[in-house]
Amino acid sequence: MFSKENFHSVKLDKDKCKGCTNCIKNCPTEAIRVRNGKAYIINDRCIDCGECIRVCPYHAKKAIVDNFSKINDFKFKIALPAPSFYAQFKKNQDVDYILTALKKIGFDDVFEVSKAADVITKATKVLIESGQVKEPVISSACPAIVKLIRVRFPNLIDNILPLIAPMELASYLARKNAVEKYGYKPEEVGTFFISPCPAKATVVKSIVDKNYRVDGVLPMNEVYIKVLNVLGDIKEKEITSSSTVYGINWGKSGGESAALCAPSKNTRYLSVDGINNVINILEQLEDEQLKDVDFVEGNACVNGCIGGALTVENSFLSRIYLNRVTENASKVKDEVLVDLDVVINKDKYEHIPIYKLSDDLSKAMSMMDEMEKIINMLPGIDCGSCGAPSCRALAEDIIRDKASIDDCVFKMRERVRSLVTEMVELQNHMPPPLRTENKE
Repeated sequence: MFSKENFHSVKLDKDKCKGCTNCIKNCPTEAIRVRNGKAYIINDRCIDCGECIRVCPYHAKKAIVDNFSKINDFKFKIALPAPSFYAQFKKNQDVDYILTALKKIGFDDVFEVSKAADVITKATKVLIESGQVKEPVISSACPAIVKLIRVRFPNLIDNILPLIAPMELASYLARKNAVEKYGYKPEEVGTFFISPCPAKATVVKSIVDKNYRVDGVLPMNEVYIKVLNVLGDIKEKEITSSSTVYGINWGKSGGESAALCAPSKNTRYLSVDGINNVINILEQLEDEQLKDVDFVEGNACVNGCIGGALTVENSFLSRIYLNRVTENASKVKDEVLVDLDVVINKDKYEHIPIYKLSDDLSKAMSMMDEMEKIINMLPGIDCGSCGAPSCRALAEDIIRDKASIDDCVFKMRERVRSLVTEMVELQNHMPPPLRTENKE
């Protein structure tokens, strides 16, 4: 459910930026440049994957999320913990203790996103079996991957699963339950997603249907500290968890696919994590090289959501912790029955043409020809010293009057050498009265 608003949750703190170019080398959409010793983000190209947050050694990239105090704006406050939240706790893998702790820090109720994931799994099976979706079906759970497809792989847009994400469904069900069970008005109920990544904070701003709205996105690393501070004081837990092992495992790469295939193994699925690995698979899908796959689960972060930029633990350790959590989780699905119409994404995904050089086709073709000439002049080693991630990106910047060919250190070196040669030649062509005799 996307609006046309150009909101981004990943922002740059210029005061902390040292212009080191780490970010430009890791951005999957070439959305960052370094100019005059400072990085800047090209908003149209940013997919809020959080890679720049992860690799910046100076913490100059940050996620714009909500302050915890925002929960007090509502009479009834509901926490929506992502499944990856459970994987942050090394010593306590009992979900009920964690959910009880969330109520201790200020929430009135908790609705697990993993429970909504169980519902989305069932809806996905129905759609695939009905033949209503184009195969191979690409999961819509990771908003960074959805945005990546809309930006770089428009031919695959129709393959995106046309279902809302578990976060949105959890918010819908949680608010509906609070209204029916406790008698609150919908506007009095606030739902707050505990997020492992900035991309979720971005997508929340674009939800236009108020029935699915998420009232705030709280960074997982900050909520973790608050929960950790009260966990040890809980003497008696509340029995509140109703998620299955399948829903909880959505928190790691391969979890959604495993849920989709259980109990049968008929669905041929592919699970891939890490933004560059996903790009490689999407390229093969676009070239129709993966015809024997029914479903593709893509996660921008390594190991899935447990590797998000706003998490606490090392993602490889988190896989171990999440496995421990699921040891006590039910394998019997407690079905939450909802109409398919409730989970269908009614807003069609559209291509975002960020690489278009000009609206005028003839001008765009001319600019493309000129860009290819510039690319052939550049060394082609993609060193990043110019402040652009690649020679092609620099050529595009030059065409757009955002850079100069002299920004390339190799072209500048050639120019300096040429100037030195010219100066020597000028010395040799000085008038005889001014010429200096070179004595051996």
